[in-house]
Amino acid sequence: MRIAIDTGGTFTDCVYVRDGRLEILKVLSTPRNPAEAILAALGRIAPGPQVEIRHGTTVGTNTLLERSGARVALVTTEGFEDVLAIGRQARARLYDWLAEGEPPLVPAERRFGAAERTLWDGEILRPLDEASLDDLTRRVREARPEAIAISLLFSFANPENERHIQRALGELGVPLSVSHEILPEFREYERTSTVVANAYLAPRMGHYLGSLREQVEREYHQSRLHVMQSSGGIVSAELAAREPVRTILSGPAGGVVGAHRVAKLAGFDRIITFDMGGTSTDVALVDSASGQGIETTNESLVAGHPIGVPMLNIHTVGSGGGSLAWFNEGKALRVGPQSAGSDPGPICYGRGERPTVTDADLALGRLLPEFFLGGAMQLEEERALEFLRRTKGPMESVTAFAAGITRVADSIMEKAIRVISIERGHDPRDFTLVSFGGAGPLHACALARALKIPRVMVPRFPGALSALGILLSDVVSDSSRTVMAAPGDPKLEAAFRALEKRLGKQMRAEGWRASGLRSADMRYVGQGYELNLPWGPKLVERFHQAHAKRYGYADEKRPVEVVNVRVRLVAPTGGVPLARRPLGRKDAGKAVVRKRAAWFDGLVRSVPVYNRDLLRPGNRFAGPALVVEYSATTVMPPETRALVDGWGNLIVEVG
Repeated sequence: MRIAIDTGGTFTDCVYVRDGRLEILKVLSTPRNPAEAILAALGRIAPGPQVEIRHGTTVGTNTLLERSGARVALVTTEGFEDVLAIGRQARARLYDWLAEGEPPLVPAERRFGAAERTLWDGEILRPLDEASLDDLTRRVREARPEAIAISLLFSFANPENERHIQRALGELGVPLSVSHEILPEFREYERTSTVVANAYLAPRMGHYLGSLREQVEREYHQSRLHVMQSSGGIVSAELAAREPVRTILSGPAGGVVGAHRVAKLAGFDRIITFDMGGTSTDVALVDSASGQGIETTNESLVAGHPIGVPMLNIHTVGSGGGSLAWFNEGKALRVGPQSAGSDPGPICYGRGERPTVTDADLALGRLLPEFFLGGAMQLEEERALEFLRRTKGPMESVTAFAAGITRVADSIMEKAIRVISIERGHDPRDFTLVSFGGAGPLHACALARALKIPRVMVPRFPGALSALGILLSDVVSDSSRTVMAAPGDPKLEAAFRALEKRLGKQMRAEGWRASGLRSADMRYVGQGYELNLPWGPKLVERFHQAHAKRYGYADEKRPVEVVNVRVRLVAPTGGVPLARRPLGRKDAGKAVVRKRAAWFDGLVRSVPVYNRDLLRPGNRFAGPALVVEYSATTVMPPETRALVDGWGNLIVEVG
């Protein structure tokens, strides 16, 4: 049995296969100890022994956002101790002279210089001596670190000095994060930032995953725990504990994988994924029609810190169902980024007292208390209306306040979609908006209309699609190395083979048979940025074409170089039963379970409520309408039309 578990800010979602059928379960998250919700969910699912548990976790993300990680010591080349503080010349807010960047994760007093120097070509100009190594070990020990990051200059060309320091500091008995193992690439700031982030997360993630794995193995004999990576693949819990920096966008990556798979089955190759959960909204663009597929980046910024490991190209904003509404000093309404989470949660959950987007949707009649989580959790509508009344500030009515909250939240999410589409040269009118997350279908049609996206696709189990994506994901292992060579240089093949050998050994040790994918980061000689291309014939010609497409020009007379080589090994993990059924009758009248008063465009309307479990492939109906199900509610405004396709997806034409 295989179970995928995605821990969110408000709910922990589970998707699993039992007796050939997909089933889902949602339980409230336990932020202080996410394992409690996971174990509670497993207790309700009651799997037998030898279960495979796949976990999408927010522990790494939250640790960085809250700056609650380990006490880290950084060891780098003498004279480069301040690379984290100096960073890059680029300013996040160009004209704000008072803007301050995020402080480094390692303060100056815990940054140590090693008396060594390796040159760009790997030659050791200044080897380490025993006296300086002993002194370095003493100073690091006196700093009482909980984890250590080691990132020496040009260690990717020759890691000998890093290995010496690694052996010496290993005696201190704390987790070590070493740059030639985690990110053997050039650009010392990004490499050091990535290794420091890994060290910052390692003790907490190691303890969390180790404890969870022990409990799973004790309760469910011969079971295995795997973790979702930010790159869209599964790894063992042991590797995730050693390199937690690869799991920072674990849950959102599962959502993109799930959306891509189900949309492709339904015939949509160009999609924008819209994942609105309790705390945040994640959006991504997938263009399979152009052969691009799910876009991966090696240049991410998380909580103000550059992270250089592969991640799906996901843009996140602090707007979710639990986002708090508040008024600033000028009495202007704001939403987020603070969230009520699961504790105390929205007002309507029974404990919170500050208004959220979920409370606003309930006040507007877009949520039905008795259908929330299939009736397993009853929303307190009167309580929500009372607290909205108390906190509406200058707004003339509770309805106006609630409508204002949803409009502000929608504007934040609309801007996020513009960032990954219009600002990157894509026309949203050419795409389908795939909406999921517990709150996504509530707002998807309004966003599609604002951006002129022609249709919205709401998959089956929208509130747990991230968990479904984790269930569908393959086992993936990535590695890279800076080479700085001409495209025809024989050392490129040797570098690829070395990476494949190391990754292959790791995959075989875990019992996986994998195939490799090669790619290269290329640029014109002298450029400061690269383009990643699949390795293969006509590489230079394809680089010129890609450069012209991205930047509008190409210089075919200028020499080209390969900066980094990359290898990805993929081991398929088997399918999940997603069956297509023939289309039947168009009339959806049998799925109407009641009428509900709901507000649209400032007017209250009596709208039909459809139970999605009663809808059948081929059913058609028009908005305004509400579609309720266990994991989400879909809001269809006026002048929309819906079709249930053969895969059970709800396809809404926005017009």
